[in-house]
Amino acid sequence: MIPSSSSDIVIVGGAAMGSATAYFLKVELGFAGSVTVIERDPTYAHSSTTLSAASIRQQFSTPENIRMSLFGLEIMRNLKERFGPSADIGFHEGGYLLLASEGGKAILEQNWQVQQAEGTAIELLDPQALSHEFPWLNVEGIAAGAYGRRGEGWFDAHSLLDLFRKAARDAGAVYVKDEVVGIDHRDGKAEAVRLKSGGRIACGTLVNAAGPQGGDVAALAGLGLPVEPRKRSVFVVRCRTELPRMPLLVEPGGIYIRPEGDVYICGGAEDERGEKRADGDFEVDYSLFEEAVWPALATQVPALEELKLIRAWAGHYEYNTLDQNAVIGPHPAMPNFFFLNGFSGHGLQQAPAAGRAVAELITTGRFQTLDLSVFDYRRVIENRPVFELNVI
Repeated sequence: MIPSSSSDIVIVGGAAMGSATAYFLKVELGFAGSVTVIERDPTYAHSSTTLSAASIRQQFSTPENIRMSLFGLEIMRNLKERFGPSADIGFHEGGYLLLASEGGKAILEQNWQVQQAEGTAIELLDPQALSHEFPWLNVEGIAAGAYGRRGEGWFDAHSLLDLFRKAARDAGAVYVKDEVVGIDHRDGKAEAVRLKSGGRIACGTLVNAAGPQGGDVAALAGLGLPVEPRKRSVFVVRCRTELPRMPLLVEPGGIYIRPEGDVYICGGAEDERGEKRADGDFEVDYSLFEEAVWPALATQVPALEELKLIRAWAGHYEYNTLDQNAVIGPHPAMPNFFFLNGFSGHGLQQAPAAGRAVAELITTGRFQTLDLSVFDYRRVIENRPVFELNVI
């Protein structure tokens, strides 16, 4: 579709964040103005949304992250009410199980107290209870585990994105296949986006929902944002031995595995200290599997010593180098430029809540459903991180 030369709201990025924002603007909040979503790859072949492990949890250390996840959970459990009787994302509430050694037990317990205060269904289990619940688990060296018996699990990312995108388009949002290569701004206001095709769209409000490229998009407006793409490899494996009721398991070093039909997906061995930007790099790092992922999983679950690697893929993770937490809301010096960035691996599950929040800020000037002011951009200026201790 040829874009209009102007739009009341321009959203840069049409994956989960951008499409959720467009959905809440046009469908649930009834915004009557024009909304244009610019997406450079409508197949989403390299999107963080579609290449993620597509899971949801409440096991965070930041209360606002827990609340966003609970909002997303409500959306997933009630899809048909919002999107119609055929809406389905294959949501499987298989749970999360985060394990801690003695050295990490205090933090696990501290986080659990926060989660309890937010009304989650997370249970704290000692080694004996873990062995009873999961007989295939090796609890040697394990001091405790936090288990989400309800409200946590995994789903189909493509299906969730399609629901938001289709509903937004049906309500009048316009999706444009193009890439933003410039942002015209003057006197503290974003005025227009310039497109790779040569087009220009004037805007009243600009939303940066560009995922791993969020920092690059902000720079086009002369704004700093500590967000960059980092590569994450995901490995698909098969195990000979049945592992009944396996949740998404995270061992103390941060390596994870979860069921996916009759196979398993796993990963999480990247060393963040030595990482660089991953621009254009989607090559799987197979050495991570051989040297880190497989050995750690085989130690935690002895049956996983006999694995067969089936396939693998690599995707990009929108890494916030300040604190691995979201940046949500307007820039104080350019109040019509809104950030929706930096979710550092938990963006897909939080897209409904974050999209709703930005839609509320744009239409009413304040948060209504959830107060997410802790993620305000000012902390970037002030170098005041809000650290999330449960980053996976």
